[in-house]
Amino acid sequence: MSVSSAVPGTAVPGAPPRLGGRDAAVLLVLCGAIFLEGIDVAMLNVALPSIRADLGMSTGSLSWVLSAYVLGYGGFMLLGGRTADLLGRRRMFLLWLTVFVLFSGLGGLATEGWVLVLARFVTGLSAAFMTPAGLAVITTTFAEGPRRNRALLVYAGTAAAGFSLGLVAGGLLTAVGWRWVFFAPVVLAGALLLAALPLIPRDEPPVRRSGERFDLAGAVAVTGAMLLLVYTVVRLGEPGASAGLTAATLAGGLALLAAFAVIERRSASPLVRLGLLRSGALVRANLGAMLFAGSFFGFQFVVTLYLQDLRGWSPVQTGLALLAVGVDAVLAPTLTPKLVERFGNARVILGGFCLAALSYGLFLPVGLDWTYPMMFPTMILTGLAFALAYGPLTIAATEGIAEHEQGLAGGLLNTAFQFGAALGLSAVTAVNLAATEAGGGARAGLDGFRAALVVPVAAVLLGALVTAVGPGRRRAAAGREVSG
Repeated sequence: MSVSSAVPGTAVPGAPPRLGGRDAAVLLVLCGAIFLEGIDVAMLNVALPSIRADLGMSTGSLSWVLSAYVLGYGGFMLLGGRTADLLGRRRMFLLWLTVFVLFSGLGGLATEGWVLVLARFVTGLSAAFMTPAGLAVITTTFAEGPRRNRALLVYAGTAAAGFSLGLVAGGLLTAVGWRWVFFAPVVLAGALLLAALPLIPRDEPPVRRSGERFDLAGAVAVTGAMLLLVYTVVRLGEPGASAGLTAATLAGGLALLAAFAVIERRSASPLVRLGLLRSGALVRANLGAMLFAGSFFGFQFVVTLYLQDLRGWSPVQTGLALLAVGVDAVLAPTLTPKLVERFGNARVILGGFCLAALSYGLFLPVGLDWTYPMMFPTMILTGLAFALAYGPLTIAATEGIAEHEQGLAGGLLNTAFQFGAALGLSAVTAVNLAATEAGGGARAGLDGFRAALVVPVAAVLLGALVTAVGPGRRRAAAGREVSG
């Protein structure tokens, strides 16, 4: 990422504004944090077979190494976003980055499966507090408009780069020893923590009125609801999962969500101001984010299994094959700002969804004899689609939100992404298993993957429909309503 100072009066009309000085340094640290989160998840995916062999874990218990992280991340995201607003964005970012360092290291030292699962749950929990706090630092440091848009697009590109490069790094580190998949993020996070201390601007939490209290009941209700709902989604993709227990956790999550709405309506100082959810633009942006994440992560999961299980590719070969998706890291801060400036968020997001539909659709007839050049158009188009959709969706979900609620807006957005990712993974897993069992024969595995690929295509087409009705468009009246 190249940044330089913008000289007043010398900007080229229509060109994205340059970021320089302390603002660029702050953005670099925050991009490092989201890169850390992406690379941490991606590297672990590649290392799972080695972890299972070394710790003697069953396939079912191994799945909880991934599920525990999603549970902690998705379950506490809304609480994490609002806590950043109430207790200070800088304070929450630094505190939970420290927790991330400690428990990532614990994962590398684990000698029992349950220790690794616990470490991943707390690591996900720390990301749930750290990520919305970091996003809120960006949206409050950079004024709404072209400068904030560029900062958010750079941030989004860095997140995608972390996931793409993590697949390659995970393969290389696993070849040395799977524990390095946990120790490497500790080194990066430690360096970020040292840089963040002097760079992240100090902020003061809102001054509370006399007698005003933290909405503890609302916090317990929404966190419980998120935990149960994420757990339900995670179980949907597990073979042999009890239908009764899944239905019970879904009912419990919905009941707690209803209780949360009642608590917030009656609370003098609600954890989440429900008026924020009356904005159609904000709701559409979050629905779009959920569907896009579901399609993207579901597609990458299917492709990874296809390459390794059916084609026998190594983790390093698989990571290199998916590296083209990381073109987003180059395009998001360079091409996307120009497109947003010229066409607006809504059209660029719609273009991203349409490209994703084309990309996934091109992979539907995949065969056992496909060469990489036959796969490459899908890989590069997927990266381009991510560059067009992810950053502008982030802009749309935080645009027009008052400064004291930016953490909450970031929490809502990241919750949508996490739910979408969990739903996408569960859906492709369930469809793949059902199609494979129904097919039988030598080609059953390929038929299962082809059937599973229909899920991301359907999700992204639905997202394009949601986008077509105007996500991200915010009239002045709606902006006043959301910020009120």
